Amino acid sequence: MLLRFRVANVRSFREEQELSFVVQPGDKASTGRVVAVAGRDLTLYPSVGVFGANASGKSNLLAALVLMRDAVLNSYARWASFRGIPREEFNLDPKAAEDSSFFEVDFVQESVRYTYGFELGAGRVEAEWLHAYPKGRRQVWFDRDATRDTEFEFPGERVRDRAQFVRLTRPNALFLTVAGTNNSPELSPIFFWFERNLWLVTPENDRHQREDSTRHALRGPRRERIEQLLRVADLGVAGVELMDGGEAVRLWHDGAAGDTYPVAWERESFGTRSWFALLGPILLALDEGAVLLVDELDASLHPRFAAEVIRLFQDPEVNAAGAQLVFTTHDVTVLGTPGGDRLLDPGQVWLVEKDKSGATELYPLSAAQPGEREDLTRSYLAGRFGAVPALSEGQIARRLRATRAARSA
Repeated sequence: MLLRFRVANVRSFREEQELSFVVQPGDKASTGRVVAVAGRDLTLYPSVGVFGANASGKSNLLAALVLMRDAVLNSYARWASFRGIPREEFNLDPKAAEDSSFFEVDFVQESVRYTYGFELGAGRVEAEWLHAYPKGRRQVWFDRDATRDTEFEFPGERVRDRAQFVRLTRPNALFLTVAGTNNSPELSPIFFWFERNLWLVTPENDRHQREDSTRHALRGPRRERIEQLLRVADLGVAGVELMDGGEAVRLWHDGAAGDTYPVAWERESFGTRSWFALLGPILLALDEGAVLLVDELDASLHPRFAAEVIRLFQDPEVNAAGAQLVFTTHDVTVLGTPGGDRLLDPGQVWLVEKDKSGATELYPLSAAQPGEREDLTRSYLAGRFGAVPALSEGQIARRLRATRAARSA
């Protein structure tokens, strides 16, 4: 399970920013999940939502998580063709190109907490480290610093075959990638944590691939749950049919006379196809206990659909494996329920806004200390917590009228 993610000098993030799933002391967590870590109970949120104005950095946060994942999985093989390192540093400050890009995650695997991170320069890996806390105390498994005479250090000598892995590690490759892909008994489980987590779902770019994922799942044990979720979504879907040996899918819809009729896939609504495409990744994440990233959760979905996705992860019986959801959205109605309760605790709500230099700042809504009965949706839209567009009512229309008047003068 993911505890924290820290990033700096990546996309719109200039200074170090942190996203956390950890319930802080004093926060009242109605959806917290207790996890045993080295004999100590730690309470984590099953989901966090990222809110903010357009172009404030919401998608960049998910992109930064994926960039870290891709670096771990691909730096050994795919970066070999680069003279330097493919990175996306902050581009609104010329000095940022001279600084390293920083990534770090804290996560729990088999009741052990790990901290893994690295710093990427333009031409080499500047630093890399892995710490473990099997008994609550830090163990440094390896520490890499490109500025030292001895670049790699292995206190405690916990990593076997380390000399061989060091020889295979290029200046522009991560040591974890090399060791993990070469079956290190100690480091491969850390490497594969990245493979099994941080899956990204975007609203349109990979929808066809996700449709294929859901269609493929219909041939296995998830079929019944997929059909149930299609029926309960009030889309008029009565059943699902696999055709062409499972290579195509067709939905059957309820008719006015109580009968059912098929609809060609290309004639299904965009909303229906978007919901169908989400089901495969959601159920896979729930079954695997993975961290799922969903950009623009509200895209093409009714607000109640988006709320139901969040509820799936927050239901301890449905989410028995401890999956986690990180989503971005513009839909502030998911902060509450039609009955006036809160769907998300303040600690689950993270806000992004840009400072005067164009850099993204990330902070939890709980930092604003909202009242226990405060309407989070109304207060957010009123600007009490920040992270809303600096736009007054009617400002766009007034600007257009002024432009037209200036042209007519």
